[in-house]
Amino acid sequence: MRTHSLNLSSVNSGSAIPHPGANPASTDGLISELVYSEDQCNIAQCLLLPLLQQLCHQSRWQLWLTPHQKLSRDWLRHSGLPLDKIMQVSRSGCITTVDSMIKALQTGNYSVVLGWFAEEISPSDRERLEQAAHSGRALGLIMRSEVSVFPLSKPLNGLRIQSSLYH
Repeated sequence: MRTHSLNLSSVNSGSAIPHPGANPASTDGLISELVYSEDQCNIAQCLLLPLLQQLCHQSRWQLWLTPHQKLSRDWLRHSGLPLDKIMQVSRSGCITTVDSMIKALQTGNYSVVLGWFAEEISPSDRERLEQAAHSGRALGLIMRSEVSVFPLSKPLNGLRIQSSLYH
């Protein structure tokens, strides 16, 4: 049995994490990393989905910067996420996921920007993402598969979840 933990790193010493019932739009910006495992129970339904559902109440969009897989419209529909507030962009070779996340976070148009990464990001990239999240008052989620995690390395902020969001 594995232990799952969620440690959030805030740009503004914890004030960016809204308390239950608070308006997520009042956040100062936040970057967190979720390390997921394909072979574990579906924790995404328990932890990630309620967060995304809460953020859908904002007037802003959700941006998913995904690998080459396409989001399942059936999963989105059954999960209660509004299709008209979610935008998916598949990875492009001309711009990195970090740069895409930074640009999207800075605009302030998105309540959350999810980016999938094959490996850990550098501390300087993390700092750039934190500044962008703070600037756009948005949540940035770094999504990484457990297979890309090196045995001696731990995520700075992590949650292990199963990803069945794709078809």
